[in-house]
Parts: sequence; C-alpha cells; structure tokens
Amino acid sequence: MIFKSWPQFFPFLCGSAIGFLLCSQLFSILLEEQSDTQPKILNNHLHAMPSNGAGQSFLERQMSFDTNASKRTGENTDVSEKLYQEVKILCWVMTGPQNLEKRAKYVKATWTQHCNKVLFMSSEENKDFPTVGLKTQEGRHQLSWKTIRAFQYVHDHCLEEADWFMKADDDTYVILDNLRWFLANYDPEEPIYFGRRFRPFVKQGYMSGGAGYVLSKEALKRFVAASKMNMCTPGIPFEDLELGICMEIIKVRAEDSRDPTGKETFHPLLPEYHLIKGFLPRRFWYWRYNYYLPVEGPGCCSDFAISFHSIPATLMYELEYLVYHLRPYGYVYRYQPALPESPQTGNKKSKQKGRSRIKLRKPLKENHGRTKIKFLPLHWRRNIAALYRMMGVPGSNSF
Repeated sequence: MIFKSWPQFFPFLCGSAIGFLLCSQLFSILLEEQSDTQPKILNNHLHAMPSNGAGQSFLERQMSFDTNASKRTGENTDVSEKLYQEVKILCWVMTGPQNLEKRAKYVKATWTQHCNKVLFMSSEENKDFPTVGLKTQEGRHQLSWKTIRAFQYVHDHCLEEADWFMKADDDTYVILDNLRWFLANYDPEEPIYFGRRFRPFVKQGYMSGGAGYVLSKEALKRFVAASKMNMCTPGIPFEDLELGICMEIIKVRAEDSRDPTGKETFHPLLPEYHLIKGFLPRRFWYWRYNYYLPVEGPGCCSDFAISFHSIPATLMYELEYLVYHLRPYGYVYRYQPALPESPQTGNKKSKQKGRSRIKLRKPLKENHGRTKIKFLPLHWRRNIAALYRMMGVPGSNSF
C-alpha cells in the first residue's frame, strides 16, 4: 500500500498504534490470569501458600522436609551419628536476595539440615532467613569477592566449630553423610581440598564451583591469610578457577575426590546429564574440562555420590526423598566400604587400603584429542579465561 499524502497516511498510523495498544493490553491480561492461577494449582504446597496477611514472616512459612526424620523407627543410624560427631562440616551456601524465595529456602529445608553448621552468604543481610551480608554487589563479576569474604567470615567467626568447610551454590544438592565418610579418611590439619577436579589453566587442577568444594581447616587458614595479604585478589570472574589458582600458590593440594573404585563423587551437572549415555554432545565443555577421563552412563557416578549441580528448586525435595526415604525391599547394598578406624587422625594406612582396591583411571593426558595445555603464567591464564568467556564457554562458577 502506497500513501501519496500525509492525510492518507495519518489515519493508518493512528489505527496501527491503537491496535498495538489493544493487543498489548489483551496479552497483559492473559498473562496476569495465568500467573494468578498458578498458586491455586499448587496451593497444597507449603512454599506456594500465600501469606495470611496477619504478619506471618518468611521464616514462619518455611517447611522442613525431614521434620519427622528423628521419629522414624527401625533404622540404625549409629554409624551416621558417629561420623556426625567426629567429622564436623560447616556448609556455606552462595546465594543472593533475589534467590531466597526461588532457591535458597529449598536448600534450607533439605540437605543443609545434615550439616553441623550452615550459613547462607548474600550481598545483603536478611535477619529473617537469615543470611550473612557480605557487603558486595550481586552479579557474576562479584562471585570471587563474595567467596573471599565468605571464607573470611567463616574463619573469623566459626573456625573452631568445624573441621571441614564446604562451599555450595543455592542450586547444588549435597549428600552430607557420604561426604563425611569420604573425609573421615583425611586429616583436616593437612593443606588439602576436594571437589570435582577440572584441568584447564591450573597445573594441579581446580575444583568445580557448581559441584561444590571442601577445604580442610588448614586450607581455610592459608586461603584467608593469603587473601588478607593480597596474595590472592580477584582478577577473573570465575570464582572456582580463581580459588584454584590461589590454592596452587599457597601450596594447598587439589586431592583426588573419587571413591575407592575410581568413580566420581562430585558432579557438576544434573543427574540425568551424567547417567544417560549420549545425553551430552561431544562438543559440550564438560568433556574438555574433566581432570580424569569421564564415564558415560551409570558407571559415571559413585554409589556414594556427594553432590549434583543445577538442581531445580522442587527437585531438592525429590532427591531428599530418594536419598533418605526410598528403600527397595530385600536389597543388600553391593558396595559396603568399611568405616575408617581412626577418623580425623590422618590415618594414611586406612586411606591407602581403600585406594588399593582397584586400579584408578589415570588423569587425562595433555594430548588427549586436543591442543596440549601447558602450565602458563598467571596473567596468561587470566587472559585465556577472559577469551573463553568471550567465546561463550560457560563460567566455571556455573559448572
């Protein structure tokens, strides 16, 4: 349609504008109605119940998935309770004000109840939840600073309340009982840390932030001392890589976190990504980052897996049920490792005995199907990390 004069074009323009506004209003009304119906569908879910308007606080609306766990009869938890007393773990969860309702409260209601002590770290303090305010900004560029300040807070206020100190995201699910069994073989006075070991940029490797990582008490002391002396200052937006670089500088060892059969215990993705063969395309970053040769299918994961990442909020409850409640009738576990004889005493004999049961898979060779990666100077590694980010490789804090 061609308009020869302004008077002919003006009515068409006005009609188009009015039609656009009416369509916008219609879509807005439809979306509002859809959002209004969602709580009605989920009104039997405690997290979806609206406030009664009588001053009910956020904390009072919390639910505890395992509130009645102590009342379950017929279960012998002597071993678990023994490890709970002897292998003390402080968990701190990286979150933010925008995620308290969407993520953090599900974490609070499930797996963190098994920690000896738990702290939620945010940029702002929230006394109702509660969260520790680290006085930082939100955003990926602040993750390294949040990590440093969180560990500084733990060191200054809670150092003697635990032997091991775990960092996890608010979309990470952790099985604390398996973690305690694993850590019972090690001495917290040694400078070591554990997690899903990745290989690029750091000679000894570094631990995935998404899968969570655990510092010994000695590692925590060294990290905080180094950060206060400006030996480890954030230079890249990848919190886990930054911490890995620092750990290598201060001589904290990145230890092998696989179980005695050589299977991985910390997992940076959803369970189905690891368990279903062929689920992940070969060009996916996961295949390039693993320190040890990854396995597809059920052989990917230890029977005593410790963590999974990128867990949707409600899946936290499903995993809590599957881990702590579901039992197949008449089944005897095929893999029953012995309880360490001397937890937390650096029992090298116990550790070596467990590791000798099966020959572990070796780390990936540097020429394993890709360009050889050498141990580069610090500023080179940081530049490469920035380049990877520009190329679209996911930030390692989301691994």
